[in-house]
Amino acid sequence: MTTAQVPAVSGTSTSPRKGGTVTWACAPGFPPAVIFPFTPAERMGTRNILEFQMLMYRPLFYFGSRGTPEVDYDQSIGEEPRWSEDGRTVTIRVKPWKWSNGETLCADNVLFWVNLMKIKGDRYGEYVPGYFPDNLVDYGKTAEDTVYFTFDKVYSRKWVLMNQLSTITPMPHAWDRTDAGPANASGGVADVPAVYDFLMSAQGNIISETNEHRTKWADSPIWSIVSGPWRLKSYTLEGVVTFVPNEAYSGPDKPHLDEFRQVPTFSDDEQYEMLRNGPTADKGIQVGYLPLSFTTEATDDPASGAANPLAPDYRMVPQVAYCIRYFCLNYNNPTVAGKIFAQPYFRRALQSCLDQDSAVRDIYHGYAYRQNGPVPMLPVTDLVSPRQREGAWPLPFDPARAKQFLDDNGWDTSVFPAICVNPGTGPGQAGAGIPAGTSMSVLLRYVEGRPALTRLMTAFRRDAALAGIDVRLEEVYGSVLVAEDAPCVPGPDSPCLWEMCCWNGGWAYHHPSGEILFGTGAGGNFGHWSDARADELIERTVTSDDLDVLYEYQDYIAEQVPVIFTPNFPIRLFEVDERLRGFEVNPFGMINPEKWYFASDGDAA
Repeated sequence: MTTAQVPAVSGTSTSPRKGGTVTWACAPGFPPAVIFPFTPAERMGTRNILEFQMLMYRPLFYFGSRGTPEVDYDQSIGEEPRWSEDGRTVTIRVKPWKWSNGETLCADNVLFWVNLMKIKGDRYGEYVPGYFPDNLVDYGKTAEDTVYFTFDKVYSRKWVLMNQLSTITPMPHAWDRTDAGPANASGGVADVPAVYDFLMSAQGNIISETNEHRTKWADSPIWSIVSGPWRLKSYTLEGVVTFVPNEAYSGPDKPHLDEFRQVPTFSDDEQYEMLRNGPTADKGIQVGYLPLSFTTEATDDPASGAANPLAPDYRMVPQVAYCIRYFCLNYNNPTVAGKIFAQPYFRRALQSCLDQDSAVRDIYHGYAYRQNGPVPMLPVTDLVSPRQREGAWPLPFDPARAKQFLDDNGWDTSVFPAICVNPGTGPGQAGAGIPAGTSMSVLLRYVEGRPALTRLMTAFRRDAALAGIDVRLEEVYGSVLVAEDAPCVPGPDSPCLWEMCCWNGGWAYHHPSGEILFGTGAGGNFGHWSDARADELIERTVTSDDLDVLYEYQDYIAEQVPVIFTPNFPIRLFEVDERLRGFEVNPFGMINPEKWYFASDGDAA
């Protein structure tokens, strides 16, 4: 795997200075809502996991250091896996790092997590039925510091490491308890339901924006026990998060800073004004992001950090992530909307109405790039199929073709919105569950506070209208949006009526085999799309390292469009205080404030 020429570390210096506080202005709309690192799908986002939980609770394997999309074993709790000759059993030794309460990390901490997944996997956002840990025939420990996993067949070793073992976050013995006292979820599954309920109670409501448990997390006898370089000092209901160093941290890169503060913003405008005040002003920020709507000059390289309107106080560091961006359709919607989404011709029409190339040029000023399918186009790798790498995209922008898709399948596009005039399931008919007279009108909710996204959505609505599709737009506060438009199954307590949802993001991969996003029943499959052929192709990608297998899968997804792919762009155009050193770009979206420090007087930038 090769990467684009992205600077791994910005602002290096040979003289780290101890002390100081860095304040980071976060993206609007997504305050951390879950501290328990067993995050459900409705809160499975960058802000919760990569920018909050992972500072305190390190995963078994850590990825993306120095800008490379690979495992960093120095930063990992687990040592490099060892495989049996038959390729079915993997053994991992756990390093003797310390929890902040003095416990030594051990095999039981890993098994605690796996047992939780075994019983409560449906409440974990990266769980895929049939895969880890369902695909294990045996697991356990061979020593106090060593675990083993035996799989039901031979899988791709890279896939197992990048997509299966990567889900594990060791959890301390101190968490293995219920209201009644110590339990044994580390040693078996019988206590798992009660332990899970206890930990979720300590977590508090994952949906409510007024969850007062957040203000108690820092002092909690549960959440104050950490393995990472940081521990939580405070969390206010307003969303101000303050971290201080975990003095017991055993890994490399112990923090130089005294404090790391995350402050909320409520719009791109507010973020930009905070940056314009400068890093040394009263309530100044040292790390933020330049909203794409405020870039002033075009670039032909999203990773270049070319024109920076906030220089010389800040340097721009684009974070090109190994991810895709898209918006979801709700296939579980029980109304006619769900029946329309089930029709491939409709999804192809929608995708054909999204003008990615114009958006890259006119909205994102060249800091974005077209995303042709389910495998990220940047950083550059050999994992993108030749068909998509060479621009032979099956669904380029073409509203006239989109209109033809509807005309050919039972819709009258001479009126707006288009009307179903030929119901039924035969050739040229609209499809199952779509009655005559149905209007082609769908609701697209998207996150507020992002002018560039608003422009993209507005252009999409305009171009979809040319094909006869009425896209109704609604802006929603980000954290509310993802909580309300969550994966759902229709029922008395879950009407499941959301239609389309865009949170200005998508999914950051380790290995883009697709089971987490497009596999039937997968935790990341937010819209509940299900396709037997896709499941078959996905299964081949996880058992083979043959790139042709991955190419066949991604070309099929690009044609089926289970989600509508949108232009991809750096997670952030980071703006970093010129005095700050050690700032590292991670292609998987993690942040590493433990590596940051202020330059000593006299150091060159």
